[in-house]
Amino acid sequence: MKLSDSLLSAAASLRANKLRTALTTLGIIIGVAAVIAMVGVGKGAQLRIEEAIQGLGENVLFVRNGTNVAGGVRGGANTKISLTEADAAAIVTGAPSIRIAAPTLRATGQIISGNTNWFTTIYGVGDAYLQAREWQIGTGRTFNPNEERASTKVAIVGQTIIEQLFSGQDPVGETIRVERIPFRIIGTTRAKGESSWGRDHDDVVFVPLSAARSRLDVGKRYRGSLVRDITLKAHSADLLETAEQEVTDLLRQRHRIRPGAPDDFYVRNIAQYLEARAKSERTMAYLLAAVAGISLLVGGIGIMNIMLVSVTERTREVGLRMAVGARRIDILVQFVTEALAVSLIGGVIGVALGLGGLAATAHWGDWPLVISPLSAVIAMGFSALVGIFFGYYPAHKASRLDPIVALRRE
Repeated sequence: MKLSDSLLSAAASLRANKLRTALTTLGIIIGVAAVIAMVGVGKGAQLRIEEAIQGLGENVLFVRNGTNVAGGVRGGANTKISLTEADAAAIVTGAPSIRIAAPTLRATGQIISGNTNWFTTIYGVGDAYLQAREWQIGTGRTFNPNEERASTKVAIVGQTIIEQLFSGQDPVGETIRVERIPFRIIGTTRAKGESSWGRDHDDVVFVPLSAARSRLDVGKRYRGSLVRDITLKAHSADLLETAEQEVTDLLRQRHRIRPGAPDDFYVRNIAQYLEARAKSERTMAYLLAAVAGISLLVGGIGIMNIMLVSVTERTREVGLRMAVGARRIDILVQFVTEALAVSLIGGVIGVALGLGGLAATAHWGDWPLVISPLSAVIAMGFSALVGIFFGYYPAHKASRLDPIVALRRE
């Protein structure tokens, strides 16, 4: 019996029992769709983590001012201002794991160009901050040491500012007013896009730290050499935990904090936060994997049950085929082919539903759309294996029937 004949016979049998075939494929459909969704969710989570790290910079730590306590009432973060530019300088010299320590001031405010204005985030930084956060200059240049020391009124702007104030034209050499103070644009940054939590990295204006302190309103709060936070860059990712401990010990010593007393600053390892977030998203992927496994198992058992019923119903047919010359291997191939066809039909529908679910999640759920052709191939392979594995026993049983007994079956 040719394979093509087995395929035609399987197709005829499936068409004759459309409802039964549809119900049998249901478990396979759910299982394969869950496999596609699992891979898509897992890869989407990884992509979001990579995007977040790219936006923040690699091997980055943040040191921020701590919480103030007054009369038993705890303020929020950054209510106890204790960090200074001298702390940043001490970290570079006293923490071997740290390569860059960049003090920062930050505020939000209105910027104006001609008759156009825009509300944005204004950073008072030095070139070291741009290096730590891996900001790349698109056009123009970065700050030079003289501008950083002399409170020069110069600025570097992000791509969103270019779009909003200059209609996408290169603004280098133009003047903008930051809190009514004119600043000359000397450079632009390359686009970074949005973070995984929706923040626009490109909606920024950078001015020298000294200029922000002496010329903008943010300097009124952070008097002297006080800063809002310090951005750190470790020599490598392997040193982040060591760097965190070194910085903590150094700042506790500099701020004369007694043993057992709480820190007046926070050291944040963003990589740990992102990893924790990735773990929760991977847990969802594992849950989908469990659903996929159970669904494929249920689908396989369904295929076995239906094929056993089919063998019982078609006993006389099997006997007749054997009587006219069909070999046992022909009967085996025929029934395995039917089981395989059922599982592959479920696999194709499952792949379509899984891809549709991923597209809907990406559209409505603000999730990266990651479609892996390999996942579709793996899912189809699993469905085929389920069909062969669970279809073999009924097929073997059919092939072992005695033709004479089968022909006598009513």
